[in-house]
Amino acid sequence: MGSVTSPAHCPAPTILAHDLRLTLGAGASAVEILKGIDLAVPRGQTLALLGPSGSGKSSLMAVLCGLERASAGTLQVAGEDFAGMSEDALARARRGRIGVVLQAFHLLPTMTALENVATPLELAGMPDARERAEAELAAVGLGHRLSHYPAQLSGGEQQRVAIARALAPRPALVFADEPTGNLDAATGAAIVDLLFARRAEAGATLLIITHDAALAQRCERVVTLADGRIVSDTRG
Repeated sequence: MGSVTSPAHCPAPTILAHDLRLTLGAGASAVEILKGIDLAVPRGQTLALLGPSGSGKSSLMAVLCGLERASAGTLQVAGEDFAGMSEDALARARRGRIGVVLQAFHLLPTMTALENVATPLELAGMPDARERAEAELAAVGLGHRLSHYPAQLSGGEQQRVAIARALAPRPALVFADEPTGNLDAATGAAIVDLLFARRAEAGATLLIITHDAALAQRCERVVTLADGRIVSDTRG
């Protein structure tokens, strides 16, 4: 792909990756997970990332949101050089600007649902953190579970707390890895509607890993991975 020049009438890319590679382990045990990913995602686009288990979807998302560092290649996210930033700088770059929903929810076990959502808002300097956290938990159907700890919540409820935490700051970029994986059909549909509504409100870029064909069809673009490479890239 090399350098990418966006025409004046096109949105500037919020994600710009070139020849991204990720290798885990070293020596004879090294495994190449991502094998040269080129990807440009315009600001405000909705993109579904598909592919079989082991194709590299979650690894690619982790690299794109700065939770995993690529072994090689270049990566710009929201104008920042993610490939060259320190761990602390990446954490600062994500704060309040990038929302991430992972399959492992990473809720803090010693904090209530409300605290899990409000604390990142407070760290980002938002003055109405508690009120916004309450409203976001209510939006995912957990207004009655504010004072419960993660261990007191079901897997689906924990997932909804994680989604509320990701969306509450109204980030410009949202990554969601199988956001409906632990939810029943009705709740999953409501969460998907909320994801797209919040994206529309903020004009955010939304990248979703999913096995749900109906959810993929709601996205403007579908990128399919296999064996660490992009094998198709289609737009609706």
